[in-house]
Amino acid sequence: MTTLLDQPPTGTGTGGARSARSLVDAVFRAREISIAGALALLILFTWISNPRFLDDQGVKDLLLNASILVLLAVGQSVVVVTRNIDLSVGSVVGLSAFACGKFVAGTDHGVLTVLLLGIALGIALGIACGLVSGALVSFGRVPALVVTLGMLYIIQGLDYWWAQGEQISANDVPDRILGLGSGGVLGVPYLPLIALALLAGTAYFLRSYRSGRELYAIGSNPEAARLAGVPIRRRVLGAYAFSGAVAGFAGALWLARFGTVVADNAHGWELTVVSAVVVGGVAITGGTGTVWGAALGALLLTTIGSALIVLKVDAFWQGAITGALLLAAISVDRIVSLRMTAALRKRSARHGNGA
Repeated sequence: MTTLLDQPPTGTGTGGARSARSLVDAVFRAREISIAGALALLILFTWISNPRFLDDQGVKDLLLNASILVLLAVGQSVVVVTRNIDLSVGSVVGLSAFACGKFVAGTDHGVLTVLLLGIALGIALGIACGLVSGALVSFGRVPALVVTLGMLYIIQGLDYWWAQGEQISANDVPDRILGLGSGGVLGVPYLPLIALALLAGTAYFLRSYRSGRELYAIGSNPEAARLAGVPIRRRVLGAYAFSGAVAGFAGALWLARFGTVVADNAHGWELTVVSAVVVGGVAITGGTGTVWGAALGALLLTTIGSALIVLKVDAFWQGAITGALLLAAISVDRIVSLRMTAALRKRSARHGNGA
């Protein structure tokens, strides 16, 4: 969804802006509906081929597997709508997971306090990494691709240096912490509920708060946003800090989910996260898309991976399918963008002639 800054409700220009906004909203709602339809068809086909795919354990595993990717997709979406990218999220997850694992390893008292402090530690590490990337991109004006790719390798190097080949096993992690990754309420696992809460909160912020809408304005037209008085540098810095915080939080949940932690956890996930966001309808050129669509994209990619395993298809095809979906999504975004631009120009011309 493209969201424009608030404008006064007077004049023909406002009617044109509302009309343009309605057109863009309709296009991206259709995109999200098509993703949901593809997801439903995939689940149906896999279930017909193997009914155990949707038994209680199968559904639980599907939700658990998608939760961390959904979280990362939400954080990445906030960055991408500003016409930037964060390729460091996978390495931040690995660093956060290992740091939290070292912190809680062997703890046998005050588990709840240790759990909260461990999560806070993961978030703090993520925010620190996000602020470094955001400062270089927003204030240093270094291309986001270069900055975050460099941060990816720097954080990975720090993680490997710290770990020195050490592995934290589930036996070192308190049971109550592991229970956060495997337990649930009323049969629903905790992790999907956490992901849903963050997803809903972020979607509400982007839609209802001016600072959230300004992120879309920056991605749509940075120069126009600057002339409108939008604090672009602060907003971009905040977007990276949020993405880092989410990645750090996801690292703490990674520990709870899997128990075993090594230095290269989530290695390569940054590309999967970007693919989920773009497939979900968040344009890589910024300014359009929703976190709901990004979450659907993450769920679709996760379901593809699970379906291929159930159908006993070579795992190679998961990467090939993900790449094909990414190329298709970018191509569709480009075609839709060109057609919408042409349609909006025609509509503006009609309004101008009628004025």
